[in-house]
Amino acid sequence: MRASSAIRFGRDTMTDSVPTTANPITAASAAEGLLPERALARSALERSAAAVGRTVVVVPCYNEQLRLDGDAFVDFVSGEAGRGIDFRFVDDGSTDGTAATLAALCARVPGRLSWQRLERNGGKAEAVRQGFLAAMALRPAPWAIGFFDADLATPLEALPTFVEILATRPDIEMVFGSRVNLLGRHVRRKLIRHWIGRIFATFASQMLGVPIYDTQCGAKLFRNGESLAALFAEAFVTRWIFDVEIIARLVRDRRGTAEPQPEEVIVELPLLRWEDKKGSKLRPRDFITVNFDLLRIRRRWLRGVPRRPERLP
Repeated sequence: MRASSAIRFGRDTMTDSVPTTANPITAASAAEGLLPERALARSALERSAAAVGRTVVVVPCYNEQLRLDGDAFVDFVSGEAGRGIDFRFVDDGSTDGTAATLAALCARVPGRLSWQRLERNGGKAEAVRQGFLAAMALRPAPWAIGFFDADLATPLEALPTFVEILATRPDIEMVFGSRVNLLGRHVRRKLIRHWIGRIFATFASQMLGVPIYDTQCGAKLFRNGESLAALFAEAFVTRWIFDVEIIARLVRDRRGTAEPQPEEVIVELPLLRWEDKKGSKLRPRDFITVNFDLLRIRRRWLRGVPRRPERLP
């Protein structure tokens, strides 16, 4: 029987990150001086490398000239953990030197790092969508496509675990990072943003009819295919909370059909590390705007859509 709620990939499969003398991964990594999350990334890579193809991660950028850590991306794709994972940067009409910064960065590792520029600032949603469309057009087609925020609030070392879930779970189509401050994890958010986020996530979950904990974490990975292409074919109606809109489109496509339901194809992955970064593009008034955006999403995608029954057959 399938689970009736969005799955959280947690303690039962993440024990590699818990340092015990019986754990060969952490024992070996301790001898090599690796942090637990880096050891977990390497282990995930080794378990899934043979089962997957190319993964492309879209990184939306707006006025990131001074904040973008180019060395982190170069080091990642040049190392073992980044094997098979490439990055596509999207300059969302920046007004600073972001374009030149991205051009220089991608020239350091051609073929692994690439970029494109949007002439006008369309917001994060459109930047991500255009990056996905570009990634889908690549040949050979990527096996998986995702997006990570440019500030690397979620460290790149988390990526192989996202890949591993898709590689080992053929029933799963999407892996969403989730900022849950459990013991043994380092999740640091400003208190006010945490509480605003929890209120927003509760409303979003109720509107969607999907018991998701964290819709807005900027780290997500999707299995590439016809279903994904359909989700990104049309421009989003919101600039910021397109994550909610992606789920709403999936709900619209799947409710009342024999297709696997959103609760069955989405995994929430509690992150080992996540930190608020300075320079967020969200302004205080945006926290008010997003509530109206929820209503726009509901009107556009969820009107007349049946709610999920309490128990799936």
